[in-house]
Amino acid sequence: AFEFHGSPAGVQEQVEMVAAIVGENGGRDFEWANAAEERNRLWKARHNAFYAVVSQRENAKGWSSDVCVPVSQLSGCILKTRELLKDCSVPAAILGHVGDGNYHVVFAVDPSNQTELDEVAAINKKMVQHAISVGGTSTGEHGVGTGKIDYLRTEHGDAVDLMIVIKNAIDPKGIMNPGKVLPS
Repeated sequence: AFEFHGSPAGVQEQVEMVAAIVGENGGRDFEWANAAEERNRLWKARHNAFYAVVSQRENAKGWSSDVCVPVSQLSGCILKTRELLKDCSVPAAILGHVGDGNYHVVFAVDPSNQTELDEVAAINKKMVQHAISVGGTSTGEHGVGTGKIDYLRTEHGDAVDLMIVIKNAIDPKGIMNPGKVLPS
């Protein structure tokens, strides 16, 4: 799904250009809408993409990650991620809010299969490291939580020490998001 903003003439030009690019690259059934109800219908597919990936395997659980990179680096990063997924043993898909450089990978994993979990973690690590290496960030939307703590020093260096000091000053008992966002 694409969303365009601007003047009516600018939006029309963007729609025509994207429709042509989609067609040239094997895309089909390009639809666009102005009314809110129709836009919501078209976006519904995007919102259900996570479940579509996970439903490819019985009893699978969704494992997702995201990164955000400068838009100038986006196509290269997506191609790199596609290459990382080429030999992945579990179903996976790349989704994104590419207008701001944020994209996601959703994996359908068997949570009881440690080999799969390790494989997905290794792919995620390479994806995050590559994003940071081109001036991006380890997460653009989902937050650091517990899954991206290991990348904070790579991305922010000694600034993490200051973040910890500030967090401890605001939360001396460690009751706000314990074990998340910042390393202990």
